[in-house]
Amino acid sequence: MKVLFLELEQHLKSSSGASVVAIDNKIEQAMDLVKSHLMYAVREEVEVLKEQIKELIEKNSQLEQENTLLKTLASPEQLAQFQAQLQTGSPPSSSQSQGTAQQPAQPASQGSGPSA
Repeated sequence: MKVLFLELEQHLKSSSGASVVAIDNKIEQAMDLVKSHLMYAVREEVEVLKEQIKELIEKNSQLEQENTLLKTLASPEQLAQFQAQLQTGSPPSSSQSQGTAQQPAQPASQGSGPSA
């Protein structure tokens, strides 16, 4: 009877050990799956962000070119007036904004030629 009890005890210990190993393996597999899904999502997000950065760099370059062109076409009085507005933080008046609104129409047609 004692031998039977010892054999049963050893069987239970070995089967519970195997059960723990199986659970550990399942947990590891689940963690690997989560990791791979996260890595995939991160890679996708990185690609989207790279594309947005590329578009923003192109837009920034275009705006810098437009800004340079507008500065060359603006009169010294307009530049002085603009600098004064920047220092005081006041918005341009309606007559000033109309005058500056007409000027970009010319650079846009000139600027779009080399860009295209």
